[in-house]
Amino acid sequence: MTTPTAPLTTARLDQLVGDVRDAVGRGLPPDTTAYLVGERLAVHLGAPDLLTDEQCEGDPERYRQHILHAESDGSFSVVALVWMPGQQTSIHDHVSWCVTGVHQGTESERRYRLVPEGMTARLVATEDVVNRQGDVCGFAPPGDIHRVRNACSSVAISLHIYGADVSRLGSSVRRVYDLPADAL
Repeated sequence: MTTPTAPLTTARLDQLVGDVRDAVGRGLPPDTTAYLVGERLAVHLGAPDLLTDEQCEGDPERYRQHILHAESDGSFSVVALVWMPGQQTSIHDHVSWCVTGVHQGTESERRYRLVPEGMTARLVATEDVVNRQGDVCGFAPPGDIHRVRNACSSVAISLHIYGADVSRLGSSVRRVYDLPADAL
């Protein structure tokens, strides 16, 4: 007797990947591509058949990344991040354009601007954003410095679509900022 294995994908996730492939395949500038990808992602957020149970599993120590798809030509990746309450990223920016959408729960994001000061620099907080289930945002470097955290009391899951092959890179992070940061 064999034990059935869990599916690696769902029909809805396959549809999302196809929708993203069509948008990315247009060859438009990064900000326009991010906008189009965001439109395609939004319709799938919150759907109970988007992710498998395994793709919704968190880690008690830190937020968990599940790579759901990496396009064979490296043009995009789809990642689910699962956040337990209080978990957060470092302050960072990205290697490519990115679109994020909250699938479950709520995420808080603080955005920053890098301000040169002679031979050093500091970060200035520019905006606090609360993203709830169904909310989508996108950005393209430069100007994509932020920290994301789960500020709610339940698990949060977000989908991130990057214009890079995260399975090869291991992460979408270009740089982690360990600089003084001014509050809002």
